[in-house]
Amino acid sequence: MAEAERIIGTPDSSEAGAAEPDKADEAAAQDPQEAPEQETTAERPRGARRIAVLFAVAALAYALDLVSKLIVVAKLEHRESIQILGDWLQLEVIRNPGAAWGVGEAFTIIFTVIAAAVIVVIVRLARKLYSLPWAIALGLLLGGALGNLTDRIFRAPGVFEGAVVDFIAPKNYPVFNLADSAIVCGGILIVLLSFRGIDPDGTVHKD
Repeated sequence: MAEAERIIGTPDSSEAGAAEPDKADEAAAQDPQEAPEQETTAERPRGARRIAVLFAVAALAYALDLVSKLIVVAKLEHRESIQILGDWLQLEVIRNPGAAWGVGEAFTIIFTVIAAAVIVVIVRLARKLYSLPWAIALGLLLGGALGNLTDRIFRAPGVFEGAVVDFIAPKNYPVFNLADSAIVCGGILIVLLSFRGIDPDGTVHKD
């Protein structure tokens, strides 16, 4: 009996091994969504790294802005300006309740709301972020917006109406701070990425 089972009842091991790929192919054919799901899973770590870059850049920009403002307020406010490059570049502390050039001094609360809205939009956009240059650009915007928003909330004359501390004074140019620099650099980078057709999700399109 055992001999008969060996001859007619037990499949050859090589045949069994050959059948396994067929089963695998059949399973793949029955589930066409499996490959895209695997690609999505592979993309998640890459997206997480881009988000980490965004928040790391934002944290660095915010920390530099915050520390610089604390130092210049403690050491330079109500004192003579310090010349860095003669008349071309000086350090001079001013309190700016408006935007650049002191525009909109009566609308401080509006600039506060705009800064808060920018932060919310960037955080929401981060979920679809797969581009490293976009992560850096949005990180600069986020850090700069947080820096100036901190002034709007915590500095005099009151909550959401605080004046921003500016201290970098080039000749014939409005006084600004490191948060403003981060915002400008982030905006320029976004414009360049848009001209090159690079989207935040990493795709490239040509108009």
